[in-house]
Formats: sequence, structure tokens, C-alpha cells
Amino acid sequence: MPQWLQAGGWGLLAGSALLVGAAIGYLTKISRHVVASVMGFGAGVLLSAVAFELIAEAHDRAGMLPTVLGAAIGAVIYTGCNVILARHGARHRKRSGGQQPSEHEQSGSGTAIALGALLDGIPESIVIGASLLGGGAVGTVTVAAVFISNVPEGLSSAAGMRNAGRSRRYVFGLWAAIALVSGLAALAGYSLLGGAPAAVLAGITALAGGAILAMVADTMIPEAFENAHLLIGLVTVAGFLVAFALSHAGG
Repeated sequence: MPQWLQAGGWGLLAGSALLVGAAIGYLTKISRHVVASVMGFGAGVLLSAVAFELIAEAHDRAGMLPTVLGAAIGAVIYTGCNVILARHGARHRKRSGGQQPSEHEQSGSGTAIALGALLDGIPESIVIGASLLGGGAVGTVTVAAVFISNVPEGLSSAAGMRNAGRSRRYVFGLWAAIALVSGLAALAGYSLLGGAPAAVLAGITALAGGAILAMVADTMIPEAFENAHLLIGLVTVAGFLVAFALSHAGG
């Protein structure tokens, strides 16, 4: 199978975890403590992936300056887009309680939430495709980390959408579309960056890392810790260590 097709397939696989999580969150009643636990675990996974896969990989490829610049630019771009979307109703798109506005309460919030979900998923998918340029091993670890973290993201967000009165068609249509876009973004990451210099690859990898780190702090950690039980810190560390173990499995 061609490498570019593999990249798209990996991205689609990682994105499909959002659908799995959405099905659980929308079709079942889950306690806030359980949602907090899975979000904490997912946040730990992504924090580890950013530290040991994305930022470390960028630094190994091109040194400190491209890594710092890329991460800072990624965080600024994500935060700027997120601020705009938050003003239109997407601020609490990954919250499972009653924080999400309904379309009646804020017109256009459904579109803003959809765009916000897209914003959250694209950096992860691009880096999946780009990471496969190094031979595939790092890409597999990155896919595993993104897949694990996507389940709680989809679960919490879909539960919040149900509470805001959004239809089953909207919820599953949205996450199916995001999964498809994830595959296309991974394909683009592989195809467009294939001949890029090491400094450019490092910058793109770090940019994705900065965007993901900002996303975790802004959308996942609040849900994990607002109504959390006393073991949530331990659960988050467990997610961090699982991803750390995956990153060193072949070492």
C-alpha cells in the first residue's frame, strides 16, 4: 500500500475514535465522575505525546529555535481561532454538562461547535501524516496516543451536545465528518511535507504540539477537573504514563 494512503488510513483510524466516544456519550448516561476520569486520562495521554513525541522529535530534528517558534505559533493560532469561535457559542464544546448553548439560546452555536471540533482535530491529524515520513514507528505511537485521547473527547462533547438538545443526526454527522477530515489532514501532512527540510518539518511538528497543548489546557482539563473526584490526578498521570510507555516501546 502506498505510504500516502497509509497516512490517510492512520488519520481516519485515529479520527474514528471520536465516533466511538460520541456513541458512548450520546447513547448512554454516564456519571460526571466517569466523564472526568476519561477526560483526565485523555489529557494525560496528549500531554505525554506532546512532550515525548512532538516537541522532543522537533528538537531532535532541528534544535531549539524552530521548536520554540513552531510551538509558540501553534499555540497563538489555536488560541486566536478558539477565541473567535468561543464568542459564537463553541467555548464549552467538550463539556459534558449543561454548559453548551442550544441553537435556540445562541443562534449559530452549532456551526461554531462544528468548526471548533475541526480546529481541535486538524493539528493531531497533520502530525500523524508528517510523523510517518520518519519511517513509520513514531507515526504508530502518535496514532495510538491520538486514538486513546479521542475517545474521551468525543464522549464528553457528545454528552454535552445531547444535553443542549442537539439531534442524533447532528452529533454523529459531525463526528463522522471530523473523522473523514482527520484522514484527509493526515494524508495532506504526509504528501505536502515529504520534501520539506528538517527545520520546516520540526517547525510543523512543534506547531501541532503547541496547538494540541493549548487545546488540552483550554478544553480538556477544565472538564476533567471541575467536578472531579479525588483520584483524578492519579488517572491523569496514568494516561501520561501509558503514552510514555508507548513512545518507548520500541526503544
